[in-house]
Amino acid sequence: MDVAVVGGGPAGLMAAEVMSRAGLVVHLFDAMPSVGRKFLLAGKGGMNLTHAESFGAFVGRYGAEAERLRPLLEVFGPQAVRGWAAGLGSDTFVGSSQRVFPTDMKAAPLLRAWLHRLRHPSDGGVPVSFHMRHRWKGWDAGGRLHFETLQGGLRVHARATVLALGGASWARLGSDGAWVHQLQTAGIDVAPLRPSNCGFDVVNGWSPYFVERFAGQPFKSVAIHVVDAAGHVFLRKGEFVATATGVEGSLIYAASSLLRDEIERTGRATFELDLLPDRSADQVLAQVSHPRGSRSLSSHLKSRLALEGIKMAIVNERVDKATLHDPARLAVLLKALPITLVRPRPIDEAISSAGGVVWSALDDSLMARARPGLFCAGEMLDWEAPTGGYLLTACLASGVRAGKGVVAHLRAAIQSTSASRISE
Repeated sequence: MDVAVVGGGPAGLMAAEVMSRAGLVVHLFDAMPSVGRKFLLAGKGGMNLTHAESFGAFVGRYGAEAERLRPLLEVFGPQAVRGWAAGLGSDTFVGSSQRVFPTDMKAAPLLRAWLHRLRHPSDGGVPVSFHMRHRWKGWDAGGRLHFETLQGGLRVHARATVLALGGASWARLGSDGAWVHQLQTAGIDVAPLRPSNCGFDVVNGWSPYFVERFAGQPFKSVAIHVVDAAGHVFLRKGEFVATATGVEGSLIYAASSLLRDEIERTGRATFELDLLPDRSADQVLAQVSHPRGSRSLSSHLKSRLALEGIKMAIVNERVDKATLHDPARLAVLLKALPITLVRPRPIDEAISSAGGVVWSALDDSLMARARPGLFCAGEMLDWEAPTGGYLLTACLASGVRAGKGVVAHLRAAIQSTSASRISE
């Protein structure tokens, strides 16, 4: 066969489409019974495709790997994602947070239309063949791809291969990170896989009372402030959720790389929780200091600051009794309550993962320098991004880059072979 794509997530499907349109015979293999399982899961809360902020700000969301990804995103960025969705019959709209969604907010119709187009291309492309329940186990001694199937072992020779096997989060959906050993054995450097967009455990845990009453409840209209040992600062308003062991949710995910790295450096990370971000420190102090008469502190704070429920509960959870009765000290903590974290939750619980095939192991077309003809794409590359459409956009962009890389590689091989024959 011309090309084998291993992995049926967005990156693998996009690479397959690019190569199909170029006239290559593409066979896509996946260990699961169907493709796009994590894609479908991501769409359950509303399919966030990409983000509508300025391109410069968009690229900046990729942190340390922003400049590595910029050339890929310049070719297939947010506007291209919206055009791709429209071509599959899904118009998009921009939400209040600048996130971009299909108008029906669903992932399944988009995936169905995409798979139909891959199987039955109308633009002159070659239909993509799908092989489910084929788990990649590496290469045999002859360099053939080795798969485990329900019928036993299968060896496949391909002129080029695209690996798009995901990271190591949500293993039950197919991304288990088992490929790391195979690539390292092949001489391809892989940075350790780590949780990203993840929750964390708090130091000493929550009290049984707090867990019973408030685990699973959200902190709404709060802000968190993080400053790590290197001086990096995170400050944002939003919401997150208390869990049985700590915290998770959108605001925590947005700061997760900073928090995770700080824990790796020092053993713990602390963020300051502003329970009243819409009030100034002076306003909070004035209200806390207001005479409360015979009312309890809880009643007083509820009346003066609308502080109740889980917000009041975490004050009681993390503030000692002496401070509770010291208005000046209490007012400071209501604006900057320290919450110390000791570990990220296991990588399998994370939305995504950091680490993967290092960029120096690949050329500009995402082909492995140590194994010509092998290309890598998607979350198995060494990058990470926050939620908000950034993950999906970069996966699609890397699939485009790898697909085009394969086309160029095979054409160059044909030209080289033809030139050799002529010279003979």
